[in-house]
Order: sequence, then C-alpha cells, then structure tokens
Amino acid sequence: MVYASEADILNVALFGLTASAWRSVTPDKEGNVRDYATVEQLVCPSNLKNLNALFIREGLPQEERLTRLNAIAIHQMTLLSADPGIRKLQS
Repeated sequence: MVYASEADILNVALFGLTASAWRSVTPDKEGNVRDYATVEQLVCPSNLKNLNALFIREGLPQEERLTRLNAIAIHQMTLLSADPGIRKLQS
C-alpha cells in the first residue's frame, strides 16, 4: 500500500493524476499512463523517485513532497523540452 501511494504521488506530480484516475478518463487505452508518455516524461520519474526518497528521509509530509515534486517535474520538463538531444530521440 505504501508503494502504491508513493507511485500515485509521482504520477500526480508528473502527469497530474493517479494511475487509476488516468484509467478512468482513458477507458479506451490499454496499459498505463507511462505507456503513452513523451520521452521527456519518461526521463523524469527516476529523478522524482530519488528526490521523493530523500524528502521522505527528511520527514516531509506527503502534501509538501507532492508540491515540491510537481515544481521539480515542471522545471525538468521545461529543460528537457528545450534539449536538442531529447528532440533527436523523438525522431
């Protein structure tokens, strides 16, 4: 249960919704939200997982972790979207 809850935090921080919410709004799609993610979105989760583990060790409450992780995800997506190397991976 703890792992599912933490995965939901990462999904909300990056995609704006939990895996179950994504399945509810996209019943026509198979798999999960990450199966439909962009290259930029696929780079971010490992960074967010590491930061979330650090925030947990620091004792940050879940709500604060989510706020921080979301801001970091937005910043990383902005940087990655402008990276020419990422654009090459997409083509």
